[in-house]
Amino acid sequence: MIIDAHAHLVAPDSLYAFRALLLADGGYHGGKPKISDDALAQSAAGNVAIMDSVGTDLQLLSPRPFHLGNSMQPSRMLEHWIRANNDTIARTVALHPTRLAGVGALPLSPDEPVSAGFAELDRLVDEGFVGVLINPDLHEGRGATPTLGDRYWYPLYERLVERDLPIHVHSAGCYSDRETYSEHFVTEESIAILAMLRSEVFTDFPSLRVMISHGGGSVPYQVGRWQAEVLHPGLGGSADTERFEQSLRHFWFDSVLHYPPALELLIKLVGSDRVLFGTEKPGSGSAPNPETGRDFDDLKPVIEGFDFLGDAERQAIFEDNARTVFPSLKNHS
Repeated sequence: MIIDAHAHLVAPDSLYAFRALLLADGGYHGGKPKISDDALAQSAAGNVAIMDSVGTDLQLLSPRPFHLGNSMQPSRMLEHWIRANNDTIARTVALHPTRLAGVGALPLSPDEPVSAGFAELDRLVDEGFVGVLINPDLHEGRGATPTLGDRYWYPLYERLVERDLPIHVHSAGCYSDRETYSEHFVTEESIAILAMLRSEVFTDFPSLRVMISHGGGSVPYQVGRWQAEVLHPGLGGSADTERFEQSLRHFWFDSVLHYPPALELLIKLVGSDRVLFGTEKPGSGSAPNPETGRDFDDLKPVIEGFDFLGDAERQAIFEDNARTVFPSLKNHS
């Protein structure tokens, strides 16, 4: 089975029209999006057709991150919006239960405790979602959110461990004048790794499962810098200090890297047992690569073409690692 661990909801425009209404009335009226069964079925069928065209058997759907809206003000809009996304994912999964599974979002707002998301988290578990998407920058470029290594997040980690749900770390919108949301993704995902490794998170929550988007941001490419810093005697390092590349194995990483040499570097750095097949397809990588004749995000042939991987290693990347990180997938065979 080919499991795509990183994909986002394909929904009718009426879902996003609902967001426009929330923004217009400040979330005062709340409500639900008016998405017809026929419109949703058409969107879902189109997504499944794309999966069929590239050989994907099962895809994990989460909300589209750049629409996530954690920084929306007034914050009362956020609960309505996140619930609408999760409900739409649940309806989509119900249309194709053997092909799709849900990864939900939480209504986490800047400057509010993470416990504000607990009711929705519990609802996700009750409705069969297999994981939770976490935006590491709730301010979305507008302020300073505590890093994922900060104790601000600890109540959420504790709840996730209790409910046996993994985290999919994926940055969201960015409203800074300095960068686009795509640039922000790579920055925040890199900070997430480094901040968590500087902290006591994995000591305090050894069973917490964390998948980092986009192959770990810039970290694999810059690994030499972090290797040297960890071992630097002037910064407290020594020959007995755990190597940085070993510390990276606290995480799992998706394969959403649209440049084969970068994906090869990731797999060789962290190991085939720490990489999950993911495409984010359809998404920003759904553009034709003139060198291959396939879209950049058609990554299955890329992994199949890596001659340094054996059959068991490909099996791990395509399926087994996803089942380790997302144990609720035991209901999908």
